[in-house]
Formats: sequence, C-alpha cells, structure tokens
Amino acid sequence: MMKKTLLLCFIHGFKGGEDTFGAKSEFAQHLAALLSVALPKIDVRAVTYPRYETRGDLHECVSRFRDWLLERVIDIEVANGTPSPTVDPSVHTILIGHSMGGIVAAETVIALANEQPIRHGGDSDPEPGHRDDGEEGGGRERGGLNGMMFPYIQGVLAFDTPYLGIAPGVVAHGAENHYNNAAAAMTQLSALSTVIWGSGSKDQPPSSGKQPLAALPAPESDKTKNDKPNAPKGGGWGWGKMAVLAGAAGAVAASGAAAYINREQITTGWSWVSSHLEFVGCLARGEELKDRVRTMARLNQELDIGFANLYTRLGRAAAPKQISMVGTILGSQRTFCNLPSKISAGVWKEAINDAATDETGAHMTMFEAKNNPGYARLSEDARDLITAWSKNEWYETSTRGDLE
Repeated sequence: MMKKTLLLCFIHGFKGGEDTFGAKSEFAQHLAALLSVALPKIDVRAVTYPRYETRGDLHECVSRFRDWLLERVIDIEVANGTPSPTVDPSVHTILIGHSMGGIVAAETVIALANEQPIRHGGDSDPEPGHRDDGEEGGGRERGGLNGMMFPYIQGVLAFDTPYLGIAPGVVAHGAENHYNNAAAAMTQLSALSTVIWGSGSKDQPPSSGKQPLAALPAPESDKTKNDKPNAPKGGGWGWGKMAVLAGAAGAVAASGAAAYINREQITTGWSWVSSHLEFVGCLARGEELKDRVRTMARLNQELDIGFANLYTRLGRAAAPKQISMVGTILGSQRTFCNLPSKISAGVWKEAINDAATDETGAHMTMFEAKNNPGYARLSEDARDLITAWSKNEWYETSTRGDLE
C-alpha cells in the first residue's frame, strides 16, 4: 500500500482572490481539518489557486489552471514515491469553486475526461453507445470518456455557482428595494437605458470606484447582440422591459445593485465590466450552460465523479414585510442561482443565510462565519459530500500507518 493524498483545490470567482475563502483561507483549512477526521486513512491537503485574471477567453483560463494544477499534483506524486501516477495515482483531487470558479472547475474536469489515452494496437476509435446530441443524458463530449485522467479529479464541489445562470430576482429584488416610488424608478432606469443602448454620453471619464467581486451575469457582446431579433427598441418601461434590462445589464447590477445605482457609477461599472465580458459571457448562453451541467451529470454517472452545488438562499433577514410585486412574480425563494428543474444536474443543496438581506450579500459572505449563521452547516455539508465521494477502493488501499 502507498501513501494517499486528497488534494482540495479552491478556485475563486470573478474578480475574487485568495481571500475569497477567508482572509487567511480559514474556510479551506477548516474544511481540510474536518475531512482529516472523516477520512483518517489518507492525508488531506488544501491549496488555493492564486488570484488569476478573470478576463479574456474562459478556455484559456482553464488551460492555465490545468497547467498549475498538474505541477502541484506531480510534486505530491514525486514526494509520495508513486510508481505509476498516471495509472495508479496516489493523489485524488477535489476541485472546489466559488461562483465562476465552479465553472472553471467543471470545464477542467470535462476537458480531462475527454482526453483519449493512447490505445495499444492503434485502436483509437471511440467506444460505441455514446452520443453527442445534447439531449438528456448526452452532453458535448464525443465517444467514450477517459477514466484514467491525470490529474485524477474525484469531484467538483461548487459554492453558489450559477451553472444555469443568475436568478432574475438578484436584479429585480434589488431594484424594488432601492426605489420607493415609480418616479424615482423611472428616472434611474431611464439613465441606465442610455448607457446600455447607446444614447448616453460617450465621453464620460471613468471613475476609481470600487469593483464588483463576485461572478456576474454578462450582457451579450456586440457580435452576438446584433444577432438578437428581439432587442429592445425603446418605449415605455413595464415589467417586461425590466426583465430584458435584468438580462442585458445584469453585469452592472450584480455584486450589489446599490453600489452602482447612480448614473455616474453605473456608467463606470458598465465600462469596467465590458472589458471582462468575454470571460463571464458564458452566463448569457443558456444552451451552453445546460450542456455543461448535462455533461457533468454524465461524468457523475459513468465515471463516478462527484458533482454538487451548495447554493445560497436568503432566510429570516430577508423575510418580506409585505407582499411585493417582484415576490408575486418571481416567488418567495430568493437565491443567487437559477435552480435546475427538468435536467439531470447532480446534487444541489441550499445553504441558507439568515443574516443576509439580499442575494449578492449572501453570495459574497458564504465563507465568513460572522456574516453567515449557516457557516457551520455549510462546512458540514461540504465535508459529507466529499467524504461520500472519496470512500472508495482508492481510499481503502491507504492506511494511517503510511502517513506517520
């Protein structure tokens, strides 16, 4: 028997950093400690992917992350003295992503699982019986999956990752809470429309205001926007057009709509976010989002790769004092993420925050014990999921004696 290591790799979201999981990675270390008790036969380590530039092509970001992860895993395999790390690895990795970090994690394991190993005898034909039709049980991959991936990914655990997009209420509730009367709403929304649809000033200088930290829903780029047959063309403001606004300008409003609520700050926010649309633009492509989730569900079913999303839901602090129009239309369950309804999507478990008053606040304080009364429960749910994924033959072939 050889020494075994479970590597917990934490990945921050859009404009986040190493402090996403605590100023000194307290959540990461806390979860590693819980798992060390739950999985006594193996060594549990936690590493946090350093702050990365959340702009440009998503797949380039994934490629850079894979290179970084590969180096870390090889270092551990060498230290463990593993004879054949690609055939019988001593290191299994759990990718743990917050917000957009969960999409980076999913894209990483999908890429690894679709890399075909070299076959003896020159037989590289895909295994029969697999399809690439994008239907339920399908996904983007072609042919058979590679169960001998390296590094070996045991599971993807996401924290509030909008795999199916950001919930409309993130914007709608924030707008309703901020505006107390129709006149104020009309004034502000009219100002925002000039920024989004091109009738505002083009010469307004940027400001040095604070930047949003969490993953944002993105409006389409100019290339895709021109292909939209139902683009807004002006006219009166009703709930229908506010819904369009929520989709088109979500990048400005998410991470706290109040932070960019006046015209100058909105313009600054829009200018800043525009430079990052290529990275977060995947949140605006619905079929791509569903295809990614279907593919992860297939990896779970065929390769036993764990897949779960612990998503935030507002609790007592956000209880409405009166029935609102937004609540009537969108329902009372206030979450940051759109939730799956008809597609196979792995495990989705709510993480209730009874202190947060809005969705983005809950999203950004998941890992702060002082601002999230559900911190302990969140940690325990994460521990239980990873423990269930890791207790397998690989785990049983390691003993605590090998670690001492």
